[in-house]
Amino acid sequence: MNFILRPWKLSDAEGLTRYANNKKIADNLRNTFPQPYTLEDAKWFIANATEKNGTTQLTYAIDVRGEAVGSIGVACKDDVAKKSAELGYWLGEPFWGNGIMPRAVMQICSEAFERFDLVRIYSEVFAYNKASQRTLEKAGFALEGVLRKSIYKNGKIYDSYIFAKIRPDV
Repeated sequence: MNFILRPWKLSDAEGLTRYANNKKIADNLRNTFPQPYTLEDAKWFIANATEKNGTTQLTYAIDVRGEAVGSIGVACKDDVAKKSAELGYWLGEPFWGNGIMPRAVMQICSEAFERFDLVRIYSEVFAYNKASQRTLEKAGFALEGVLRKSIYKNGKIYDSYIFAKIRPDV
């Protein structure tokens, strides 16, 4: 399935709300991702994403046929981790299984390595999220380690996995 990565715009708020308001998505993301996901949440997210885009982060809408159906972002770290960035993403359930996300991850990582002075991009994945683990592996990430009992989600404790991709010329 074809897609593009593009900057968020305020007119995406209703579509963002429609796809983000899904417990299956929220169950695989940090608790800062609201559930239920409201129109006000979408407007706040879009304002925040557009304010910081291109300076210390890249945050894009995943657009299929002119509609924002997911989000992907890379946030640069600071201090001793200033050569690293964290990757996060989600995709609307109707678009799962179409090969979008591995290609989106490769695309944003390529841009982030070009735009920012990064050596490493990493992502933390909950141990039960096998689809996201496969996405990262398909995009060239390697498992670096297991953080035992590091996640508290929905009243339970889980392990998480750290995957990373190193800039090819390092």
